[in-house]
Parts: sequence; C-alpha cells; structure tokens
Amino acid sequence: MSGAVEARKLLEDISMPTEPLKEITENGLAGIYHAGRIKRLWVDSPKHGYPFLSSTDILQADLSELRNISKISVDENPQLIIQKDWTLITRSGSIGKTAYARAEMNGMACTEDVLRVVPDDQKVLPGYLYTYLSSKFGMPLVTSGTYGAIIQHIEPHHIADIPVPRITSEIETKIHNLIQSAADLRSEANRKRQEAINKVEQELNWNSKELYGLSNIVDSNQLIRRFDGFYHSHSIASARNTLASHPDSILLEKVVKEVFEPNRGARIKVKDLDYGVPFLSSSEVFRLDPTGEYLVSKNMPHFERLLIYENDLLLPRSGQVGGIIGRAVLPLATNYGHAATEHLVRIRCSSREDAWLLWAIFASQPGYYAAIGTAYGTSIPSLDCELLSQLQIPWIQGEFREEIVELVSQKITKLTEAIHKERTAIQMLENHIESLEAA
Repeated sequence: MSGAVEARKLLEDISMPTEPLKEITENGLAGIYHAGRIKRLWVDSPKHGYPFLSSTDILQADLSELRNISKISVDENPQLIIQKDWTLITRSGSIGKTAYARAEMNGMACTEDVLRVVPDDQKVLPGYLYTYLSSKFGMPLVTSGTYGAIIQHIEPHHIADIPVPRITSEIETKIHNLIQSAADLRSEANRKRQEAINKVEQELNWNSKELYGLSNIVDSNQLIRRFDGFYHSHSIASARNTLASHPDSILLEKVVKEVFEPNRGARIKVKDLDYGVPFLSSSEVFRLDPTGEYLVSKNMPHFERLLIYENDLLLPRSGQVGGIIGRAVLPLATNYGHAATEHLVRIRCSSREDAWLLWAIFASQPGYYAAIGTAYGTSIPSLDCELLSQLQIPWIQGEFREEIVELVSQKITKLTEAIHKERTAIQMLENHIESLEAA
C-alpha cells in the first residue's frame, strides 16, 4: 500500500462499511483540532505549569524530562490540554506520525503542531480508531491532505472525511483491548523506571540542590586533563563526587568489558533483510517502537561494531547539553542484533543484569551529570569515552542490586510487550481488510 488513492479505492472495492472520521469524533468536526499558535511561557516547577509535549515527545517512551509550560499559557488556551485515549497526529514538518495518549499523558499540555482526534466512545472504541489511523490504510489518507512547499502541514478539515472502515464488534474490541493494554504497559514501565531511579538516588543520599551551586574550588592537579569550567562546575563535580563517595564505588572500566564509540564511515544502505539489518539513530532508540528508517549492509566496514546487544548500555555521545546527550537508554529485545549509529556510546557489560544496574545509575541525576561532565567541545559537545570509563561508579551488590535489576527487568519486559501488542493490533486490522480484498 503506497498512497491515499490506492487505500481509498481498496476500501471502495471491498464494499466494507465505512464512516467519515468526523462522524465518529466527539462533537463532529470539533473533535478534530489543534491548539493554534500560542505564546509559550516556561516555568521550572510543575507547581506553576503543566508538562509540555512536543511533536517529538508524543512518540517517546520516557516522558520524565519534559519542560513545563506556564499555567498562564494554558489558562489563555485550554485546548493545549490533552486527555487519555485520544489519537495524536503530528501535523507539521514530519507529518502523519501517530501516538495513543496513555494514562500518564492525561492532563498534559501538547504543542499546536499535533492534531487531536477525540473519539466519541459511544460510536467507536478509541484503540480501534488509533489502530486504523496508524495502519498502512489509514496513514496515507491522513497525509494526503498535506500542504506547504517548505514546512508541510495538515489541518483538521483535511482528514475530517477520511473513510474509517467498520468491521465486526468482536474484532474492533480485540484491537482496542490490545492498544489499551499496550498503553497501560508503557505507563507501568515508566513507573518502574522512576522507582529504580529513586532507589539509586536514595542509596547515594543525592540532593538535587547540589545542582544549583554557583562556584567551586578546584586543586591545580585536577586541571591537568581538563581545564574547562564546565567539567569543574559545582553541579558536575558534585555529581561525580556523589558517585565516587559511595563505599562500593569502583572505576567503571573495572566492571565492564568496554566503553567505546563505533568507527565512523559511510553507511551502505540496502533494501533486503537478507543483506542488511535495521539501523537506529541516536533519537530513534528513545521511541516507543524503535524500528530504524533504513537497512545497512552487513558488508559495511566494522559492521560488527555497530551492532547492539542485551548487555549494552547506550549513551548518546553528542548534541546540545540538556538534550539527549548523555541520556542513558537500554536497547529493547526487538532491537537486539540491529545496528545503531556511531553517535551512541556503547558501555558493553559482562551481562544484561550489569547493564540494567548501570542504566539505573546513569539514569539518576548524579549519573547523568557525571556523564555529560565528560563532554568536550563548545559547538556540538561530545562525550569522552576515556573519561567515562574512568568514572567512579557505585557497584552495589546484594539485595540492592537484585531490587534494581528486577525493576529494570520489568521496565524492559513491559515496553517490549507493549510493542508486540500494538504491532499485533495493527496487523490484525490490516489482515482483516486484506482478507476481504482477496475474497
């Protein structure tokens, strides 16, 4: 299925009952909208604002690092707020990417660059509607109304008349339940994520107020390797010292196999899985379902160094501080054996359990600040693998390790299961439509 014309014709040819999208959204066309242009006022504290989702954020598995938009902005434009079970569609730039608003997103603010599709739950199940709009039949119809030569957009009226096929109540319910279960699993995974991080920070007696010191005193012998102020700033030094001061701290290089970034070079793209593997970018690994935008050849130079495994911890090595640089992420089971960009530092561990423990350490505030403290360069900072390997990290064993490993294991399992459930829902819908075409 390549485009909107083919999708629309197929639905007509199989004589499947359909309804225009606007007929199954809340209050008709009013149930398909975006917030309109807004004046964004940012605040530091959630007490004075709402977590704000960008068009990239709605596709992310982890929503813990969102900025907060002022309550004043939301009071001026209440349409910024989204609710769970809505379908969200990117409408500017990269158009037509969909997300299902899960429970943890309920009541968050969302950019005007995302369309809200609010289902009328008396007419259609939310998970079924999301699945269709995400399928190879619905997505081309969504993007067919695109306008704009440089920055493309879609508006609510462009998708209002999209035909939504109606199948048996039994199948629609099965599809909805799979999507709802996937959403619940992702929210639960993030609760496990935060629980693991909280345990690490409590064990380290970390106080986030350490990030706000204005000055720091440095011995001259500490300036031999790094002379830049950022490396020796109060927040970075406090984070490093917090990790190093734990009684079980040890050099990272002593407990892992290797800390490295793969060789750089031209990427040889292929179209057949027999000759290549999916290639993940440093932003793709943070998504709900990282799949890669293309395949790279197995015959690339140093191909084996690009592959990622269950015993890897990944750290984006470059970018602006405050962005994804240094944000610890674990590959999911659906990505083991795939290739990933050289812009992801690999901390290759002896076991997946070691990687899971290290993830919780580097995902904590002191772990994150210690990692980005190794960055060098002013325009586009990059992590220093040698300095990373020389960080002192709390290699805690026994009951604490078991608790952390169990929490992270549950997080990974739930995220992976959610991927399988959502893929199953989409495949179920597509298979049903194609079976009618074949008949």
